[in-house]
Amino acid sequence: MCCTARDDKRGLVRNSMTKHAPHLSPSQLAAVVAGNALEFYDFLVFSFFAIQIGQVFFPGGSPTASLLKTLAVFGAGFLTRPLGGLVVGPLSDRIGRRPTMLFTFALMGLSIAGLALTPSYASIGVAAPLLALLFRLAQGFALGGEVGPTTAFLLEAAPRQRRGFYVSLQNATQYFSVLCVGLIGAALTSVLPADAFGAWGWRAAMLLGAGMVPFAWVLRRRLPETLNATAAVEAPPPPLLKVAGLGTFMIAANSISTYLMNYVGTYAQATLHAGQQLAFLCTVAGGAAATAGALLGGHLSDRFGRKPVMLVGAGAALVLAVPCFLAMLFWDSPVVLLAAAGLFAFFIGLFPPALLANLTESFPAGRRAGALGITYALSVALFGGSAQYVVTWLIAETGSPLAPAWYMSGAMVLGLLAMLAMHETAPVKTHLH
Repeated sequence: MCCTARDDKRGLVRNSMTKHAPHLSPSQLAAVVAGNALEFYDFLVFSFFAIQIGQVFFPGGSPTASLLKTLAVFGAGFLTRPLGGLVVGPLSDRIGRRPTMLFTFALMGLSIAGLALTPSYASIGVAAPLLALLFRLAQGFALGGEVGPTTAFLLEAAPRQRRGFYVSLQNATQYFSVLCVGLIGAALTSVLPADAFGAWGWRAAMLLGAGMVPFAWVLRRRLPETLNATAAVEAPPPPLLKVAGLGTFMIAANSISTYLMNYVGTYAQATLHAGQQLAFLCTVAGGAAATAGALLGGHLSDRFGRKPVMLVGAGAALVLAVPCFLAMLFWDSPVVLLAAAGLFAFFIGLFPPALLANLTESFPAGRRAGALGITYALSVALFGGSAQYVVTWLIAETGSPLAPAWYMSGAMVLGLLAMLAMHETAPVKTHLH
């Protein structure tokens, strides 16, 4: 009798959630993921053109010194990501997902346009790198505020049995933006002379992304609101501090591996002395492979659970890190370079959707965007933002071109331990499916 009452209660909860959860049309879902892709495109394009941007804003000195200064400005954007998560995430839990997603998107568009139009050091002196730093800090605030509301929106708008796949669109669109940067960079290097590419090619890539922002912003205005649409709690959430603590290490592994995947193009130019076009093709291979891995990982996490996909994907990335960098280093072949970059990226893309779904489902609905946004942004700021600077410095100090692989391996070990300690949240693995 007790069991029957409990089952009836669960049925009412499920029916209530099904009744009130919004149904997204394909165009509405496209508006969410396109906006997310544009935000990450605008944020990441800086790192892929780091060498060229360094020559514009930090001329003089050695190429390594110029690159390190540029990567320091790139990393500065991560300093304001926790602030964005702290301000925008809890606000999204109070006033809704849609208005906060519109705000962060507009701020990102304005800051990327400002950065692209900032004059060079030769034109305005020290004001140039200071303006670049200011716009970079604004970008970090916008992206830090974007992740929590967008991920919460995707989870709340998804059918219960497809939550992992819907959340995977958050990761997949990030990686797709990497693919787009690589394609645009490869195209620009093929049509522009080297001096023109270094002077304004990167500006064209940034303005292309900024030019798309108004159209995607209009599409986002038409989205439904998902706050409270799935407010019923299916099961008591675990302690908030425990989830946030484990999530910090899980996201650190995700963030370091992702930004080192994004670093492969710069690594190919600065360390392997590959040509610019081949370096951007590495970015294309990595972006395409990671996008495929993310979509597959989200789908598999709905079928087999979050933890198995997290552990297998992260474990494979750990095992393959050093061999892939060895292959890139010792086989002087474009085919090997592209294959190693793609294989490395596929497994780096495989586990984050399950990780993100697991973490988002673990936070209570009324605090979901804020808790996720703060945890995500703080971890990325501490570990992801410094990753490219740290490995560039390690390569210069140790003389070892394998430094990126060893650095990532250490992060993956800690991340795997945190994943093991997390509970399972996928409906297919719980009594609530």
